[in-house]
Amino acid sequence: MLAINLLGLMTPSTHKGYLFRPLYTSLVLLVLLILGQHGMNLWLGYFYHQASESLNHTLLVEREEYDLLNAAIDIESRIVEGEQPDRGLWDRRLNRLYNLLEDNPKQRQQLDHIKYIYNQWQNELSQQEVAHVRSQYSHTSRDLVDSLRTQINTLIPQQQKLLSDRAKLVNDLYHLNIFLNILIAVMMLLVVGFHLQLLYRRVQVPLHKLTAVSKLWRKGNMEVKIGYSVADKIGYLAEILDGMVSDIHRRQTSIKARNHNLEELICALSHDIRTPLLATRNTLESMLKGAFGSVSDTWREVLAEYYQANEELLELVEVLLDISRYEAGNRVSLNYQPLNWEQLFVKVIAQVQAISESKCCLDYKIGRSLPTIYGDELEMRRVLQNLLDNAVRVSEPNKQILIEVASFKDNQVKVSVCDQGIGIAPQEKEQLFQRFIQGRGRRGKSGLGLYLCRQIIEAHGGTIGVDSSQGLGSTFWFTLPVNTDKARFHYLQDWECRTRNYA
Repeated sequence: MLAINLLGLMTPSTHKGYLFRPLYTSLVLLVLLILGQHGMNLWLGYFYHQASESLNHTLLVEREEYDLLNAAIDIESRIVEGEQPDRGLWDRRLNRLYNLLEDNPKQRQQLDHIKYIYNQWQNELSQQEVAHVRSQYSHTSRDLVDSLRTQINTLIPQQQKLLSDRAKLVNDLYHLNIFLNILIAVMMLLVVGFHLQLLYRRVQVPLHKLTAVSKLWRKGNMEVKIGYSVADKIGYLAEILDGMVSDIHRRQTSIKARNHNLEELICALSHDIRTPLLATRNTLESMLKGAFGSVSDTWREVLAEYYQANEELLELVEVLLDISRYEAGNRVSLNYQPLNWEQLFVKVIAQVQAISESKCCLDYKIGRSLPTIYGDELEMRRVLQNLLDNAVRVSEPNKQILIEVASFKDNQVKVSVCDQGIGIAPQEKEQLFQRFIQGRGRRGKSGLGLYLCRQIIEAHGGTIGVDSSQGLGSTFWFTLPVNTDKARFHYLQDWECRTRNYA
């Protein structure tokens, strides 16, 4: 079942080449090597065991042959000394050799010859006993004993040679086992290295490339392609992602072109609309002042409503023009100068109190040891006035609204406008600084005020945001950095101006 599954995994897909097919192939090869190593160890172990048994058997035979020779010598020495020999010992030794050499016909024939000589020797000794010749050791007996020794001594070297051959075989099998194990271990290491190399080339490299390109996509650089064209699953995924990115890039290009055209159209319409609105303002203002004759109270109210509506349209056109200039990036010329926070807050509070019908308690707080911030005072007043107008609009009468500036992080200040209104829902915070977005309870005139504030703050190199909890009020804030380049430029301007006046 495992082999069938592995073969199924190694079978190429009908759509794309299987990603891990080479990896599974190397894995199968590794498994085969492991199984081969175990099989080889079993095979060599069997032969090693057989060789060891043969070696032990040869040692036993050799020992018995020496014992047989010693038995013959013992019998001879006892006969010479006139003692009765132990002939049963010889028979036992000889029978054991017969049993040990039952698989060796050649040596058994030699044993038969040794037995024959021994029997002749024993017959000769028996004849001497019958003849009552005890003190004499006949020449025939001596020849038979010598022949018996010679035959046994001939048998022993053969066994020693066999013992040497079998010992060499055991040693060769041992070294062969070590060599084959080392060889298979090296082959396993090579397969594992090849496996890791395949993993690196087929998985890690394309994933690293995909991650790097994805980071560029996240930054908005949709022109970069993965460019991985290997015929596997990752290559197919890269092909799909490249196609998606190409479509997104085309759509983004189309949307940018369309937005650019819309911005140009809005800018052109704003310029074209602004001129008649200014003319209408002057005409209505003259009529209200009686330049064209006396005006009744009824017509004065009507003309005042027309004048107010015209002012709101003119203000909207001005905001659209300012937004178009900020979005263009190169159409805004900011007048950088040191910001006097107290003077700025006082002017903004006075302006808001003059035009607001709601009587809220407006106050400000300036932190200590603030760094000098350079910015366009008029633009900062627009931002603060917009934020303060929104805070007054959502606050109940006699509620405090606080404007605060304090040091923030390294070489920055943070300006906050805190109200005690109804707060902002979490899902509205992210879109609050987009075009034509109005928070609940913060209905303005066009939904462009906070978007313009964001454009102004970002043009100064800062950030803008809001912290709010429903029912606990909101804190709109923005940060401004210490712009050393602008400070140096302003110092040089002041120095040139003072030098010119002195001259």
